[in-house]
Amino acid sequence: MLTSKVAKRYAQGLLDFTNESGQTATVFSEMKDVVKIMTESQDLRKFFLTPYIDSKKKVEVADEIFKGLSSSSRNIITLVIRHGRENQLKNIAQEFINKVEDINGVQRVILTTATPLSKENIDQILRSTNLVSTDSNFDLIVNVKPEILGGYILRVGDQQVDASVRSKLNKVKKDFQLN
Repeated sequence: MLTSKVAKRYAQGLLDFTNESGQTATVFSEMKDVVKIMTESQDLRKFFLTPYIDSKKKVEVADEIFKGLSSSSRNIITLVIRHGRENQLKNIAQEFINKVEDINGVQRVILTTATPLSKENIDQILRSTNLVSTDSNFDLIVNVKPEILGGYILRVGDQQVDASVRSKLNKVKKDFQLN
């Protein structure tokens, strides 16, 4: 997933501030809440994306929704909205989470399959590759996409193993076209 330069800059600024003030762990867990809320609430996303609602009203709503968060988290949300970047709020929060996980050595693993898999099958796939260090911490996201037809696609950081039926069929198709 590509992250905008805006999200990276705000997230880095927030990380620098929380490191200096010793609030990284608190803001880290709160940014997970922000990502969850922004992902689950389509109405909130639409509200923030509505251009004719002024930033003062958006700040009031955000203050009410995120009133349980620390002042640092509420301040970054207010700053983002006042600068007209509320459409990047979820990305900023996710980028902050990613930066903290990178510092802590957490691998982000995305497993895409055609059908839901059992825990044992997922563990077997993860053990079968040297991309995932099962000894260390990793954050696993499992996506189900029937369009890959079968097999799996395993993505760890910027590396990917594509063992899907769809890619194998595309390779066969390409080989036939060349001959």
